[in-house]
Amino acid sequence: MTEQKTFADFGVSGPIVAALADHGITEPFPIQSMTLPIALGGADIIGQAQTGTGKTLGFGLPLLQRLDAPVRPEFAPAEGSTPEIPEAGRAPRGLVVAPTRELAQQVAGELATAAEKLQVKVVTIYGGRDYEPQIESLKAGADVVVGTPGRLLDLYGRRILKLSEITTVVLDEADEMLDLGFLPDVERIIAALPAGRQTMLFSATMPGAVVTMARRYMHQPTHIRAANEQSAHEKTANIKQFAYRAHAMDKAELVGRVLQSEGRGRTIIFAKTKRTADRLAEELTDRGFNARPLHGDLNQQARERALKNFRTGKTDVLVATDVAARGIDVEDVTHVINYQCPDDESTYIHRVGRTGRAGSTGIAITLIDWDDIPRWNMIARTLEQDLEAKETYSTSPHLFEEQNIPKGTKGRLPRAQSAKSEGSGSGRGENRRSGRGERRRDDSKPRRPRRRTRGGKSVEKG
Repeated sequence: MTEQKTFADFGVSGPIVAALADHGITEPFPIQSMTLPIALGGADIIGQAQTGTGKTLGFGLPLLQRLDAPVRPEFAPAEGSTPEIPEAGRAPRGLVVAPTRELAQQVAGELATAAEKLQVKVVTIYGGRDYEPQIESLKAGADVVVGTPGRLLDLYGRRILKLSEITTVVLDEADEMLDLGFLPDVERIIAALPAGRQTMLFSATMPGAVVTMARRYMHQPTHIRAANEQSAHEKTANIKQFAYRAHAMDKAELVGRVLQSEGRGRTIIFAKTKRTADRLAEELTDRGFNARPLHGDLNQQARERALKNFRTGKTDVLVATDVAARGIDVEDVTHVINYQCPDDESTYIHRVGRTGRAGSTGIAITLIDWDDIPRWNMIARTLEQDLEAKETYSTSPHLFEEQNIPKGTKGRLPRAQSAKSEGSGSGRGENRRSGRGERRRDDSKPRRPRRRTRGGKSVEKG
């Protein structure tokens, strides 16, 4: 049996290895083991890898090491002298371009973790936030900038973001940037970079436009394939999958009962549209659950608050659209529910892959409308999964048995549990229901005796 290599075995510097070890990260994932030997040597790379495979450190560690940043004074050897890097006006030398705000934040967070012992400043730039704090961060000096194409290009056009010193650029989830229409912006950014840079491009798939861009802007890149070599069975090995043909009017009730299954923890429900996500989150909240929507129409503060509450457990049900869900990397998601049938097999794998991660087990449930049966059958055949959609109602015995739902459970939380859920951060729930014209008397207060009057004078009953 081959001994598992460590990051140090691949030539990652001591301060970075130590920072990772402080967070329990000691052994590289497969995509990292394949990427590090090539990327640390400065070569261009095209990596095919899905979200959640560990690719961020695969490109992030070479990017940080290429900066050759000194160790922070508190971590430097006593006999050595470690000069402080002057802050003001420092131009970035590393750049990561990501398709969504959430992914940009996730990548920046992982880079900051790996660089904890180095004098490295990571700045995140994205739309939906005020310009001033981001402008001030860049003016104060930065080593690595992680951002979305639109805001990066905007600040470059204003001559605030300096690209003349970039030595390493990473294009993360290039196929998603293509889908969102960002490739022209990305090409303008790349065209502004120095010619002698290292370029790394990562994408789950390789559409023609992405391949063309890679050929145009990369120098003899090494092509690395990792996640796509896994079969659907391998990707979902730790996930119990269920398919139910459900009726539209009964779906919310069915979901409400599933959310009360034994052992249910953090849950992501996927909806096709923003309107459906809003409506379902509101319906579940009305039923007493701690649910929040996550989609592109929410402002950035609301999106960040929803994700933060979900990560900390203040909210345990997130109703998300596919685009907004990119970049959600939350541990201990026990259930994924597809409220509607996914469009294709890749969307299905992307969704259900949010559970059953890092060796834990998960449950994936897909609710399918009658009209979507042909599409679902095609997805199941493509994935070579035996997932025939059973006709299922919220009262079906097999639903209770398969999902471990206590007998007699209804799709609305009992009042006491609903109040507890509201107190933990939903901010809605029972108060909303009691506010719809329903007035309840407080029996703890004594009743005032009533007197009949006529013309202002008391009238005796009789």
